[in-house]
Amino acid sequence: MKLNKKLLATGVLAASVFAGQAYGAVSADEAAKLGDSLTRMGAEMAGNGGDIPAWTGGLDTPPDGYKSGGAYIDPFSGEEPKFVIDQSNVDQYADNLSPGQIAMIKRYDDYVMPVFETHRTAAYPEPIQQQSVENATKVELIKDGNGLGNYVESVPFPIPKSGVEVIWNHITRYRGGSVVRTIGQVTPTEGGAFSVVKFQDEFTWRTALSDYEPGEDPNVLFYFKQAITAPARLAGNVLLVHETIDQVAEPRRAWIYNAGQRRVRRAPQVSYDGPGTASDGMRTSDNYDMYNGAPDRYNWELVGKKEVYIPYNSYRLMNPDLNYDQIVKPGHINQQLTRYELHRVWHVRATLKDGERHVYAKRDFYIDEDTWQASVIDHYDGRGELWRVAEAHAVQFYDHDVPWYAIEVLYDLLSGRYLALGLTNEEENAYEFGADRRFREYTPAALRRSGTR
Repeated sequence: MKLNKKLLATGVLAASVFAGQAYGAVSADEAAKLGDSLTRMGAEMAGNGGDIPAWTGGLDTPPDGYKSGGAYIDPFSGEEPKFVIDQSNVDQYADNLSPGQIAMIKRYDDYVMPVFETHRTAAYPEPIQQQSVENATKVELIKDGNGLGNYVESVPFPIPKSGVEVIWNHITRYRGGSVVRTIGQVTPTEGGAFSVVKFQDEFTWRTALSDYEPGEDPNVLFYFKQAITAPARLAGNVLLVHETIDQVAEPRRAWIYNAGQRRVRRAPQVSYDGPGTASDGMRTSDNYDMYNGAPDRYNWELVGKKEVYIPYNSYRLMNPDLNYDQIVKPGHINQQLTRYELHRVWHVRATLKDGERHVYAKRDFYIDEDTWQASVIDHYDGRGELWRVAEAHAVQFYDHDVPWYAIEVLYDLLSGRYLALGLTNEEENAYEFGADRRFREYTPAALRRSGTR
């Protein structure tokens, strides 16, 4: 169902600074903006009078030639860049870039940002949009912002009043209910040499289980299983996660099946700045999906809204005619294959709390207003120096009304290396939306039974 095909007049939503404050549900009068001046997911309906157009329903119809279950066709393949940001003109566009993006351009001669026409392609299923509206007056922050009250699914805070609410919107955003995907991860050397670690990920929201019971496991957001399928030395290792809503009261439940030992063990290190799976030290556990997990170690400041050039509609990076060698290059991915558009983002700053420990002392998040996906994150070390820059190259899975990433990339400015996760070009049937999964498939016993070598 197309939700709104009319251009609705609206002013720019003012975003103020709310440092370290936590807010709950909004009033009925505020919530009335949803579906009027705001989309039901909370984005400004109107454009900016310039390069950002009005939202008119998103991309919810596959382009001509697309076959269900086949490769995703780029609906904008005929477009050419409006301009390219590079070392010669980066200062001209600095107001619409993050410090990390600027640092990448200045470090690498061939790190360029092709800027295209902006298309607001985000679309969601009708029930998810309706639930967002209901959440606006119902869902509340609890436990000092470390948990959610009265929450089931969809965006909990479509009209956020604090930084941590925006972060919860990213963490809980809709990703298809129950999905199986086959993806590759690379961590190239500074010279560009790499090998691919292949994963089969299963992601099932609690409400998407075939045997879902509302009262069962109410503190769980979703169940996640990640099996390594290549290379042979790692194949057979499996990670199982029960992602809890309040991870301070009940830490994330995680188990690992070690194929070499043929045993299942608890994995408390799968959180915060614990090492990411098979990442060669190039990401932390909470770098996965750009950011995940408990927000309790940081103070969250809602700096405001701004317009930023972010990776968007990046279908070229999913093109099956490309191989990984054409994408993975020394220092960064092949930027000639990328696509950037000007979008409004929420700028949230996370600073490490006194007495807490994390390798990142500060993070600046730039979160897309239409999808609530973190699009760019700048990471700072304990000395206050810019260390890592993350970019998520977003696409709209138009056959399932799911905004997600083609790939996410985390650049290390100190080592000259990076991690790219989500590669699918050389994989068959990379995404399966609507997978049939039951609770018993996400237990430690099932993990033990499924383990192979």
